[in-house]
Amino acid sequence: MSIRVDYEDVKKTVKQAFLNLGLTEEQAETCAVIHTQSSADGVESHGLNRIPRFAEYVQKGWINLEGQPQLTGAKGAVENYDGQLGIGITNALFCADRAVELAKEHGIGCVALRNTTHWMRGGTYAWKMAEAGFMGLSWINTESCMPLWGSDKPSVGNNPFCIAIPREDGPVVLDMAMSQYAYGKLGVYRLGGKQLPYPGGFDKEGNLTSDPGAIEDSRRILPTGYWKGSGMALALDMAAALMANGNCGTDMDEQDKGSCTGCCQIFIAYDPYLFGSREEIQAMLNRRIAAANAAHPEREGGSVTYPGQRTVLTREKSMREGVAIDEAIWKQVCALAAGDMDTTDIASR
Repeated sequence: MSIRVDYEDVKKTVKQAFLNLGLTEEQAETCAVIHTQSSADGVESHGLNRIPRFAEYVQKGWINLEGQPQLTGAKGAVENYDGQLGIGITNALFCADRAVELAKEHGIGCVALRNTTHWMRGGTYAWKMAEAGFMGLSWINTESCMPLWGSDKPSVGNNPFCIAIPREDGPVVLDMAMSQYAYGKLGVYRLGGKQLPYPGGFDKEGNLTSDPGAIEDSRRILPTGYWKGSGMALALDMAAALMANGNCGTDMDEQDKGSCTGCCQIFIAYDPYLFGSREEIQAMLNRRIAAANAAHPEREGGSVTYPGQRTVLTREKSMREGVAIDEAIWKQVCALAAGDMDTTDIASR
């Protein structure tokens, strides 16, 4: 069951949970903001829902709370960092900021990060680059969690990809996994007792299904666009590992240390006004969005939105009415904040 909790109360509780896990004041504040913002934006699967698993990984030593990005190489507008298995959020924020700084100098900036941990909501970093006035691209490779097209066993990551367009009247931000639904989203629907709006994978008998629990059990999530999403996932995996000189998905499979432990991430920032004025670029973006919003809806009374448009509306509602949180997840986070529950007990739930 979903409940609504005041934004500041959520952030305060999450921060205390992180402090109890051993994060510094600065780390806890930063991570609390990102997790709370993600849930407030309607991406609870990678907001509060991820906190119990983060707690488990800290306890197991899979996340190095002292790890920070270390520069390993640089050439022009490109830099390579080793994340030292540090906190995924703080590592990724550093790299997104660094990509923007490089783009300010060179017009484009690219930061490749290896040996890091789960960045939680991937769109966080694309939004950040767009809000700084730059087009942002970012993606991650993961351990195998999705079958390649033609296979019935996990053999590639769902490798989320993000792109943000810095439109001043509202950024356009696409944040998508290469699976029709990420596992976190399956969990949201399962916890809510709901079926998926569209088939999202196969059950253990090989039947296409909209039952999130059945897909979680089979581990046969459906690639977005069938063979196209499968191929894109494989290409993104290899591209990230190549650019960062780090682990590919197969390497993470062999390490077997949880979701995205030791992964690679890429952050690219691009100055939108390299070859056009602010006025003409923004006018073009507004024309395109106006046409998209004016697209004829399939149902009477419906509307067509651009990527990121509903996010803003959800954020406004969360700030006004409280952040929507699954009650069971909230109890676990509150227990962590109170320090009266062992993280292994929480992670097993």
